[in-house]
Order: sequence, then C-alpha cells, then structure tokens
Amino acid sequence: MYESHFGLREVPFSITPDTSFYFGSPHSQEGLNTLLVAARSGEGFIKITGEVGTGKTLLCRKFMATLGDEFVTAYVPNPYLEPRALMMALADELEIVLERDVEQHQLVKSLTFRLLELAARGKHVVLCLDEAQALPLESLEALRLLTNLETEKRKLLQIVLFGQPELNAHLADPKIRQLAQRITFHYHLGALSKDDLDYYLAHRLRVAGYAGARLFSAAAVHKLYKVTGGIPRLVNIVAHKALMLGYGEGRQMVEKRHIALAAGDTLGVQGRSARSLWRWPWMAGAAALAAAACGITLALTR
Repeated sequence: MYESHFGLREVPFSITPDTSFYFGSPHSQEGLNTLLVAARSGEGFIKITGEVGTGKTLLCRKFMATLGDEFVTAYVPNPYLEPRALMMALADELEIVLERDVEQHQLVKSLTFRLLELAARGKHVVLCLDEAQALPLESLEALRLLTNLETEKRKLLQIVLFGQPELNAHLADPKIRQLAQRITFHYHLGALSKDDLDYYLAHRLRVAGYAGARLFSAAAVHKLYKVTGGIPRLVNIVAHKALMLGYGEGRQMVEKRHIALAAGDTLGVQGRSARSLWRWPWMAGAAALAAAACGITLALTR
C-alpha cells in the first residue's frame, strides 16, 4: 500500500497484537513488571484490567514471551466457557490427551497429574485468560478450586485474568468472594500520555523500518492525541488512515488535517461528527495518479 512510499518494510500501525511492536510506556511497563513479579513469587491469581483498546492482549503476549524456560504458559483467548469446557481448554494447552467423553473426575485427575509432573520438573504453570470479564461465575469458581492444588512449597497453577473494567464488578459478586480475596496482585492499564504518544509513533515506525525524518508533524501528533485520548488501538487506526491520506496526496509528512480527516471516518474517536469527514473519492484519485507514475494500477475501495 503506502510502505514503499514512506520507506517502510511493513505497516507500522496494525491493530494485530504483535510483540515486536511492544512499546514500554510507563503504564505498560508497570503492568509487565507487576505480572513478572507476581508470577515469580508464585501468587495464585493476578488481575490486569484496562479499557477497550489499551493493549491488554499485547501485554499478555509480551508477558508470556518474557517468562523464562522455567515457566509453562497456557493461553485461552475466549474464556466464555462453562467449567468443563474451560478445563478441557486448559488440558489441551497442557498437551494432555483425553478421551472425548472423559468424566469430570478423570478430567480433574489428569490435570492434577500433569501439573504435578511439570512441578517435579521445576516448571511453573501460568494460565492467561483474555477477555476475562466474559467468564461465567461457575467457571471462575472452578478455576479457584484448581488453584487449591499445591505442593508444600507453591501453587501448581497460577492464573492471570486480563479483562475490561467490568471484570471488577464481576469479581465483586458474593458468590465468588473467596476468589476475589486471593487476587493479591492487580494493575489497571491506562492510555498513553500526551508526551508518550510522540515516542509511541516513532517506536512503531522504527520497528517497521522507517529511517527518515519526522513523519508526523507536531500539530498532527497533538490532534491525534486529542481525538484518540491516547488509546493505542484508536491511535493505530487513525494513524494508519492518515498515512493512507498522505500517500494519496504524494506527501512525505502527515499533517493535522490528515488526522482530522482520518478521525472523521473512525468510530470511537472523540469529537467525531455524525457525518463522516472522510473523502475517499479525492483520495482514491490522488493515489491512482501516484500509482500510475510507477506503472501500477491501484484501486481503493471503501
């Protein structure tokens, strides 16, 4: 698309949680440090919350990638599962071979045996549950019972809950108060600060291969923070569209107006008008002219 125009190896502002683009802002680094300290101290339950788009999934993947060889990680991205299905998902992550119609007692026994086997090899097992606010109460209670498994020295299973702020209300239910009391480490992941945003953009551009001068003007960065509030996912979406606009015009710098136009076509940004400000027709025409100069046929569709 616009990569060669700006001297990039790849798209810098994808919303896919790629750990190579991880940016250690104060919030994300504090969250990662909290996770690492809690995991290495053997705590049973750890909780990370954050608004939609603040980078919880990326933090989760960075955490799992950072843990050393003494850890075995299991990851469940969609925990909206009843207790048996959730335990089956954990068994699958731990490479336990089970019969399709295995009884509940045998399922728990197999999980216990596998956890003991890994502990005997000096391994710590960490289960990471993304979108944990969707966990049914019965499944949360089943997880609590699993964390009762322990040796004389430590827990056999540690569980990290990553979820939106609704997770806090979920855990406040009296039916699972025993679980809530076991969460000794927790962290709330915030948005990027205004000062961090400039570094965030430069970091992602550098990882994507950019080696030129400033690509986003100071006014563009200021506008980007204003419309996104520093939410990384929104920043990525608007920045990506702004780069497309700059490419369509044949520009080498993203300006404030590019951000404004990109924001006008993006749901969730602050101050977005009811009528979209995006003008795909003129952008498509400009991009087609730029592509024609290189002998390439380019078609942009909305």
